Amino acid sequence: MSGAMAAAAETAASDGLKKGIAEFYDESSGLWENIWGDHMHHGYYDKGVSADISDHRSAQIRMVEEALRFAGVNSDDSSEKPKKIVDVGCGIGGSSRYLAKKYGADCCGITLSPVQAQRAQALAVAEGLADKVSFQVADALNQPFADGEFDLIWSMESGEHMPDKTKFVSELARVAAPGATIIIVTWCHRDLSPDEVSLKPEEKNLLNKICSAYYLPDWCSAADYVKIAQSLNLQDVMTADWSENVAPFWPAVIKSALTWRGFTSLMQCGWKTIRGAFAMPRMIEGYNKNLIKFAIITCRKPE
Repeated sequence: MSGAMAAAAETAASDGLKKGIAEFYDESSGLWENIWGDHMHHGYYDKGVSADISDHRSAQIRMVEEALRFAGVNSDDSSEKPKKIVDVGCGIGGSSRYLAKKYGADCCGITLSPVQAQRAQALAVAEGLADKVSFQVADALNQPFADGEFDLIWSMESGEHMPDKTKFVSELARVAAPGATIIIVTWCHRDLSPDEVSLKPEEKNLLNKICSAYYLPDWCSAADYVKIAQSLNLQDVMTADWSENVAPFWPAVIKSALTWRGFTSLMQCGWKTIRGAFAMPRMIEGYNKNLIKFAIITCRKPE
């Protein structure tokens, strides 16, 4: 295959992935909001503690707070509070609105889903945040923002959808102001041992099945993210494995889908959402086998 043909095939694959992601979230976001609310991400739980169903929405808020705490984002000193935030892969804007309220900051959210962007903006208006929060359809790998525009870069469970992880992190760094904090919370596969060059065939097979259900490209490890951040000369790179802290989440999602309300709502959605629901046990399998890791990676752009 010639270079031009290979480039065309790569572009077509990227466009197909973006279209699939947009349609998946166009179709499924209303169901998620109806059952789980406006935070479209895992909850954070104490390790080894079973969670009551009533705890899950508060656990999602705790996830936001724990990510901020881990990254050392100061909320006490008004001079150090972030003033302009980008929410990359914003869903229906739960994090954007929460952070805008917490810090009094201006927040811009981007998503591939027109349905999500429209709903996020409507919720911002309903909450009196129309002058602080805005949402638009945009590609995280080609963000419509100037260099150095934001002092907090927030990506909560969107990195797993990025086909080019280096381009993804480099875009986060590009739009970050000098000294800005970058927070990435994402699904990863386990780190490879020193004598491994790749995952085992059965591990790849399981991840491929999850990829086809959730429109994910190839996975990477948290160690890969650290290497990328270091290659971009980002500073204070830190990472942690929060897999045990999110353990109650997927069983709770499955349980909610098996309620009458959840089941009837799911049946009203399209095939993409239903296929995603059938893949949920595979996520649990991946966590139980220590193949899937829920990771946070934080760093800072040099002053």
